[in-house]
Amino acid sequence: MVNFFRGKRILVIGGTGSIGSEIVAQLLRLDPAVVRILSRDETRQFYFRARWEKESRLRFLVGDIRDERRLVRAMHGIDLVFHAAALKHVPSCEYNPFEAVQTNVVGTQNVISAALDAGVKRVLAISTDKAVNPANTMGATKLLSERLMAASSSWIKETRLSVVRFGNVLGSRGSLLPFLMKQVAEGGPVTLTHPEMTRFFMRKSQAVQLVLQAMTRMTGGEIFIFRMRVARISDFIQVLVEEAAPLFGRKARDLATRVTGIRPGEKLHEELFTDEEARRTRLSRDLLVIYPQPLRPTPPRRLLPLRYSADMKPMSREEIRKMFRDSGLLTPATVETLL
Repeated sequence: MVNFFRGKRILVIGGTGSIGSEIVAQLLRLDPAVVRILSRDETRQFYFRARWEKESRLRFLVGDIRDERRLVRAMHGIDLVFHAAALKHVPSCEYNPFEAVQTNVVGTQNVISAALDAGVKRVLAISTDKAVNPANTMGATKLLSERLMAASSSWIKETRLSVVRFGNVLGSRGSLLPFLMKQVAEGGPVTLTHPEMTRFFMRKSQAVQLVLQAMTRMTGGEIFIFRMRVARISDFIQVLVEEAAPLFGRKARDLATRVTGIRPGEKLHEELFTDEEARRTRLSRDLLVIYPQPLRPTPPRRLLPLRYSADMKPMSREEIRKMFRDSGLLTPATVETLL
């Protein structure tokens, strides 16, 4: 992998976000020539610049993916693009659907057009399992962004375009973990939408390794999915309270849990690929790879249990506890970064 990224000129769009910033951090270990960070959050850029003040290979660009001309200039001379910018919160996108379309759909089209105009060699976009049979605006816009990448890949030969599809990334900004941690810090109650709800989970380091691996392997038009574990949200919350309460001088037994009900646009269970995609999906070590048309041979039936979070054996509470501890997030040194 080091040889692939060595000497490359790379742009990370959304590079100050949780995933984008981790992509940047791991790229800097792989000897690139330059890494440009494009985001519209100048405050996060300020703190990011302070963290990496001695790193001469970083460039900070303020801009928005809604502005195609800005993207063209940002991509000038660039070899590889990681597209990690999006509106990703389900309630926000439900209430602001036009804004979700402008960023997630039109913004992705702008990224594709700018990459073609700038002669970029590869573009990898980050998507979500909520794009599979979407039940909300955010998922629908991410599905459209995936389709834009796939359709463009079929006729754009100068630039390779592919997608990675994530589940819940543990500890990412605005995700479940920091939301619940804040409730624990305040003494509860800790909210649970539904006792039977399940979600796919992955650690941030796993997510970024998937992204880097996909960039090296992509030929154009694929969707890469990490083989994630499943957890019941009720178990997730119980273990989190047990692990996090002492960090705030509280006792787990004193924190109540309140069931709030499923929010508009939320699913009880998620899935990783559709019936149609199953015919084109292959299992490759820890990755599921959905290939573009023409259809590949029908995959083995053993792929089917890997599709629905409801059908997969959920992690035990001890396995969830190990996931938390392996992530290194629930320690006195890191807990402030989650709040």
